[in-house]
Amino acid sequence: MVVVYHQSNAVTKVVPPSKELLVVDKNKSIAQSILFFASQFPNSKIVWCHDSLEDNLNLNEISSLFHHNKMMLSYGLEQTNFLGNSIGYVEESPFININKKVRYPSWLMSVDVGVIHASVINHISKKIQLDKKFDYFLNSVAKLGMFYGLFCYSEPQLLVNKTTEIKLTKASSYELFRFVKQHYKKRWSVLLFLNLLVFEKRFLILPFLFSWGYRSRKKPLLNFDVIPVQSTLKVVEKKTIDVIIPTIGRKKYLYNVLQDLAKQTHLPVNVIIAEQNPQQGSVSELDYLTSEKWPFTIKHTFTHQAGACNARNVALGQVESEWVFLADDDIVFDPSFFEKAIALAQQYQVSVFTTSCLLVNQKQEYTLIHQSGIFGSGNSFVKTASLQKIRFDEALEFGYGEDTDFGMQLRNQGHDVIYFPDLKITHLKAPMGGFRIKVKQLWENEVLLPKPSPTMMYVLLKHYTTQQLRSYKLVLFLKLLKKESVLNYFNFCNSFQKKWVVSQYWANKIKHEK
Repeated sequence: MVVVYHQSNAVTKVVPPSKELLVVDKNKSIAQSILFFASQFPNSKIVWCHDSLEDNLNLNEISSLFHHNKMMLSYGLEQTNFLGNSIGYVEESPFININKKVRYPSWLMSVDVGVIHASVINHISKKIQLDKKFDYFLNSVAKLGMFYGLFCYSEPQLLVNKTTEIKLTKASSYELFRFVKQHYKKRWSVLLFLNLLVFEKRFLILPFLFSWGYRSRKKPLLNFDVIPVQSTLKVVEKKTIDVIIPTIGRKKYLYNVLQDLAKQTHLPVNVIIAEQNPQQGSVSELDYLTSEKWPFTIKHTFTHQAGACNARNVALGQVESEWVFLADDDIVFDPSFFEKAIALAQQYQVSVFTTSCLLVNQKQEYTLIHQSGIFGSGNSFVKTASLQKIRFDEALEFGYGEDTDFGMQLRNQGHDVIYFPDLKITHLKAPMGGFRIKVKQLWENEVLLPKPSPTMMYVLLKHYTTQQLRSYKLVLFLKLLKKESVLNYFNFCNSFQKKWVVSQYWANKIKHEK
């Protein structure tokens, strides 16, 4: 382990594995120094720490926290990051609104303290510019690296005492626009400018124009698969799996799913089926659950209460195994699916992971293992111990956003969601079952129908930052505006704002009546 102490703009001390202080070249930037020491110690972890935090650095725990080499950990004492809250105007992902109390997936890095493996630095050394400003360099490495499979986290356990205050510099408006130009598609620079103008009354035309003089950093392709991963953690122990399947009116499709489960080389222990039929007096149509023999235990619940959120929650209460596979009733997967899933979970030692789930003949776009901003309630594995305080939010029943909300609940409990592209599911998108009834939402009686859906607004208010919510509003406005006549502009603006307010009203009503 090589520990580089600094004062934000210069290295002050370097402690190598031998514990003998190394000579510091004060003419080099911190990024250049880190690159130099990574080349000198290619098999070491490279730690950076502000010199005022030397006594707070949790050196004894770094090896357990940094449990494989394809990681980048950091922690900032301040709630806001180097790029400021305005980065929320261009970032829609769950990686911005960091929960500082737990390990949280984020590319927002801090100069306060952090760790990365020398092999990662050496891999990117010729592909990413060594910025003089250390904050900018760290965030650039993480932003680019995360997209290509570098696992990046805010990790509070890097420090043992978080009461120390450090006065650190924040990005100027010029640096903010430069970062957006170099790391996002061009349209986001324009949207950043518009968001700041509309919501903060800041006319930052010069920073916006100057940013166009910088080249994008997205061109060089990185491939972190060259860095082998074998986690030192022990997350996977028993390897037992229970399967949860909510179903309604899809007897034939569910039977095929059960057949796929029965062919698994690594069999599930329990298959928990929550069958719904809202027609009073109806009974189960799934006769094959008892008329045929299955190589696993089937736990069958029949209810007249429709709704996938309730069905999944009922099923979650019956789980016994170490792992839960959340499945849909119209999917297809090969016999080695569970065996491969457990092997990957062992290799990476993660507690939540999701799979590729494509429609028939749909082309797979994402082929790298990476931290996912998406959680799928029909194609994900979760360790049962991670679900003690988590359930599907039934306020979202018959609406939108329950998958997003469930994924955010997991992240806020310290559980990242990893995407494994080699775990493949085909989603048949079967026709809706014959027992479904159209649910009329309370807001459908409004003179002006809310926009967006109140359930979606509920999720946005629950998990987005103020800036992310504002940006969502502006993007939605612009999308809808394209369909309007220029002559109707003012009427459209007035109507859009009223629909937004109606959506907020019902979202807050959902929250309070939950």
